[in-house]
Amino acid sequence: MPHETELVVTVAAGLGLAFVFGFAAARVRLSPIVGYLLAGVALSPFTPGPVGDTALSGQLAEIGVILLMFGVGLHFSFEDLLAVRRVAVPGAAAQIAVATGLGAAAARFWGWSWGAGLVFGLTLSVASTVVLLRALEQRGILDSPDGRIAIGWLIVEDLATVLVLVLLPALASSLGGAPAHAGSGSLAVTIAVTLGKVAVFVAVMHVIGRRVLPWLLERVARLGSRELFTLAVLAIALGIAVGAAALFGVSFALGAFFAGVVISESELSQRAAEDALPFRDAFAVLFFVSVGMLFDPSVLVREPLRVLLVLAIVVVGKSVAAFVIVRAFGKPNATALTISASLAQIGEFSFILAALGRSLKLLPAEAESLVVAGALISITIHPFVFGAAAKTAGRAPARTPTAA
Repeated sequence: MPHETELVVTVAAGLGLAFVFGFAAARVRLSPIVGYLLAGVALSPFTPGPVGDTALSGQLAEIGVILLMFGVGLHFSFEDLLAVRRVAVPGAAAQIAVATGLGAAAARFWGWSWGAGLVFGLTLSVASTVVLLRALEQRGILDSPDGRIAIGWLIVEDLATVLVLVLLPALASSLGGAPAHAGSGSLAVTIAVTLGKVAVFVAVMHVIGRRVLPWLLERVARLGSRELFTLAVLAIALGIAVGAAALFGVSFALGAFFAGVVISESELSQRAAEDALPFRDAFAVLFFVSVGMLFDPSVLVREPLRVLLVLAIVVVGKSVAAFVIVRAFGKPNATALTISASLAQIGEFSFILAALGRSLKLLPAEAESLVVAGALISITIHPFVFGAAAKTAGRAPARTPTAA
């Protein structure tokens, strides 16, 4: 096949198979994300049949990450977070610590380094915002008090993950991996420089971006051209992500996130979100497909006990920790069960962290397959976990500590 068509073939095969597998997953009442991941598995070099271009799919996945983070920023609300901060902030921090500790202990038991265990534990601690939002919407509790706590909890997790994405390259060498950039200097200096660059970028976005970007969108909107407005939104998301990486050394994800946060303060934020949604969804699908292409199904045969342990940490360990934490804050069992069921899965941020850990030579190749296996299974069973939690919450007395 001519070299010039590789991009077209990669996109066509990825979207085509994602539609087929996603449709099949939806028909049996599973999350379409499961189908997208299976489409990637079908295109991976580890399975028979056509093999996708992993290099091109990886670059397309970067666009997916940028648009996903841009969407998270557009829907980020400090007011919503402040309303549930007394439960969401300390609760999410404690749950991340517990899940990270469980993952690190498992990795050490397998003989991995502490650095690898730390990163691996972090990948298991972060739930998927996409999966959670769809689960809450399907049950009509997105705007309920429990739904707002769950969303606030996920926002805190997302912010913590963004911080990890910023700091991990600076800490890689001290954790036993490869430094992201060549150079010398102490760890404290490296972290200080990294945080300094992030602080400058945030200041620029706060002082200049929050004035310029809404003003620019308003001027474009007055022209009455829908395609020009959509183009402006995409140019802002991708341009700031790439510019932030080039000028300030921060990740694409962080740049896109703050671009979304700044635009969220504009009166046109809802229109921007609606116009960017089709592109975000399309590239998000390619992101999940690219992740599936990294999965080696033979890990289910070679290391079934490790896969089961990963699943136990994600579905049981995180859920129990969240239940205990929420109950400790005096919330009823129904709320605790909703939050714990919400967190019984992993998704997009886990893949991003795993990929970064691999690029920094902190994680072994097996880690990505274990993470994808854990995601595939946990996302598949998540509707059933959520349903079981809802039924249990309906039967359990509101204030009985042992109701679960």
